[in-house]
Amino acid sequence: MADLKTRWLGLSLKAPFVIGASPVGDDLDKVAALVEAGAGALVLHSLFEEQLVLEQMAAHRHFDAHIDTDAEARSFLPSSDVFSLGVDRYLGHLRRARARVDVPVLASLNGVTPGGWVEYARLLADAGADAIELNLYEVTVDPSLSGAEVEARQLEVVRQVVAAVDRPVSVKLSPFYASVPGFVSQLAQAGAAGVVLFNRFYQPDVDLEKLDVDRTLVPSTSAELPLRLHALALVHGRIDIGLSVSGGVHTGLDAAKAILCGAQSVQMASALLDKGVARMKGVVEELGWWLDQKGYASVDEARGVLSLQHAPNAHALERVNYMKMLQGWMPRR
Repeated sequence: MADLKTRWLGLSLKAPFVIGASPVGDDLDKVAALVEAGAGALVLHSLFEEQLVLEQMAAHRHFDAHIDTDAEARSFLPSSDVFSLGVDRYLGHLRRARARVDVPVLASLNGVTPGGWVEYARLLADAGADAIELNLYEVTVDPSLSGAEVEARQLEVVRQVVAAVDRPVSVKLSPFYASVPGFVSQLAQAGAAGVVLFNRFYQPDVDLEKLDVDRTLVPSTSAELPLRLHALALVHGRIDIGLSVSGGVHTGLDAAKAILCGAQSVQMASALLDKGVARMKGVVEELGWWLDQKGYASVDEARGVLSLQHAPNAHALERVNYMKMLQGWMPRR
């Protein structure tokens, strides 16, 4: 079978399949079984800024429990045991994961502002994280805040985290940038070793009966992959940065598409939550079979074959492809 080994963020992976940030990583028995089935790395679930802030508030409430202060104001603070899965528990889980499996283990930080995140990044590095995935998820609600200001703030987060740790830093992006290649280029200049394309947003729906928000979680499908493939093809070979895809990889053929467009690794979460070890075994076998059928001796040989790296005028090619798609549209049977 073709050689599935790859390098991502300077790390050696036995296969390009990565257990993405999700509840899958909370069960180390399941993680070990997935690694045995072929997973090449693990990304733990995200440590959220809001979670840490509220944990600190709970600690203050605990310390101030016997101080005579405004009872009504204190009632808004969470009880001290609500956030037991805070940074200490996360660090402990990270250490146990590193001891349990012989593949790279990445920690995930979900933050917006610098400052405290530098401290937590250092803690994660000291606890043994092989790399840090910085999740720049942010919902901007202030109409006076421009996109340029948001991007500048995010770049400053990356710069400070990169400067604070001796581990590679990867940045998980949303697709909602005016220029994804432009922002990726700035991330590379800020010191990021890689980017993950793209974050999945669990956007709420509206419940028309209850007149309330419907927060039902909808797992990904392979239909989400083309958005990622397009971004990979735009960036690969044109910016010196590691590429990973997240969202829409459910089969070995999905992984093959991502690799052809430039991915060094493919992250999986929804498919593993649904099918677990059996799905991991299946995607590894299917990717190997496809590479053999096409005559590729390794993942490295196939990477980037369909990217725009060699297009003399990538912008013109994109316009032509768009026009051809509109002119030749037919319903898929």
